[in-house]
Amino acid sequence: MKEIRLADICIAGRGQIFHNLSVPQLIAQALQRGEGTLTNTGALNVNTGKYTGRSPEDKFIVDSPEVHDSIDWGDVNRPISKEHFRLIKCKMHAYLQNKSLYIFDGFAGARSCSRRAFRFINEYAYQNLFAHQLLIRPSEEELEDFEPDYTVICAPGFSCIPEYDGVHSETAIIIDFESRTVLIAGNLYCGEMKKAVFTVMNYELPKRNILPMHCSANMDGKGNTALFFGLSGTGKTTLSSSPSRLLIGDDEHAWDDCGIFNLEGGCYAKCIDLDKEKEPEIFGAIKFSTVLENVIASPEGIPDYGDHTLTYNTRAAYPLNHISHVSQGGCGDIPGTIIFLTADASGVLPPISRLSHDKALYYYSGYTSKISGTERGISQPTATFSAMFGAPFFPLKPEVYVRLLYRKLRESDAKVYLINTGWCGGTADTVPRLSLKNTRLMVEAAIGGVLENCKYRMDDRFGLEIPTACPGISAELLDPSRLWANAAEYERQRNWLLNAFRENFENKFSGLDICGWQIS
Repeated sequence: MKEIRLADICIAGRGQIFHNLSVPQLIAQALQRGEGTLTNTGALNVNTGKYTGRSPEDKFIVDSPEVHDSIDWGDVNRPISKEHFRLIKCKMHAYLQNKSLYIFDGFAGARSCSRRAFRFINEYAYQNLFAHQLLIRPSEEELEDFEPDYTVICAPGFSCIPEYDGVHSETAIIIDFESRTVLIAGNLYCGEMKKAVFTVMNYELPKRNILPMHCSANMDGKGNTALFFGLSGTGKTTLSSSPSRLLIGDDEHAWDDCGIFNLEGGCYAKCIDLDKEKEPEIFGAIKFSTVLENVIASPEGIPDYGDHTLTYNTRAAYPLNHISHVSQGGCGDIPGTIIFLTADASGVLPPISRLSHDKALYYYSGYTSKISGTERGISQPTATFSAMFGAPFFPLKPEVYVRLLYRKLRESDAKVYLINTGWCGGTADTVPRLSLKNTRLMVEAAIGGVLENCKYRMDDRFGLEIPTACPGISAELLDPSRLWANAAEYERQRNWLLNAFRENFENKFSGLDICGWQIS
């Protein structure tokens, strides 16, 4: 492993560099510096202060001639000038003079021919540990000749000055694709590092006709692979975890000509109301080397996952090898089944339906519902859409990813299903949520090929093919119209949701032509 000097990373001063420390060394450093405490299972528990989740208004992309025409500029991808970026970078370098710095070198992408090398320069030991656990860790041989494609500089103690630095607040997450540098200032929340890497990969991979995806993935012992797309609260992580299948990854993947590969080497699981009986894999993964964020613990170090004093967005970051049923290579075959997950609070979407490849592009708009109690000001179900099931992390124009998906679907002939994990037969405030037991049965039927030869009825308004039978599921449950006591209210909710879809699609994809077929 090559020795790194301060001059090599353009930082002056006499600070000490800790390069690629082991997990025990990083934990010892974090404890010595007072960055966190150990729980009774050995996890390192930290408090991220003001920012306990991503800060989307503080994320910027450097506008340059090289990238200007390809970026989907707007509320998600905000531009910042090269001059502002240069000044902030210089000030961050000055701030880091004479400080102890932690450097981790790792990869994003389990497929060696498609991966990118990242170097993390961290002010905090626990953030360097997070990078160590979430990225793919190089072998000793790979470290000998390691050269980073991108450098990520994290300085939580440095604060921007908005009126001088051209940013929104004291914190900033800035990606410069031209110099291949990421700056993260004024923010202790580790999720910003993870999603910055994902954003970079979502920019880089399409250049090689590889589709990056915000999804989980698993496979059986023969390599038959399934993908699970879904926004927060739809069950993506839970449903992809199965004792009968191997987990490839829980969040970020890519699809090339050979199949699926994980972009990460670890998991970043939500801990809200974590229960040992309901989610034993995640519960058991929170042990020594895991980074816990904002979890309330007793003086004896016992976590209380039901205490949301600091935030509802409590998190655990751990390496994939903490999970028992996991793919060792991080790769799977070309997927045979793709599942789009939605939590429909309007109660009109069926629990399961099949999508044609054309219609799959329509539902790639990423629909789910916000319901009362999830956010302040939400008093009734509200439709929310996030293109590609993760618009904040996709810097290119949506049609780039849609075209890639369409090509992959046609080439693979993968079966696509829309599964509603929300409500059926009434709105979220009138009926219970669909049971996880029934949803698992439907997922198993879809992945197992049981639904390929059954009879379907067509819902022309939503473009859904609805199975008339599914093992273990009542025929009545498969047809939402039979569950509603008030037919007029059912029709009103259907019209409301249809209009929400149309308005969103007109804004994002109107007129987009895919292989001679126009989305409308």
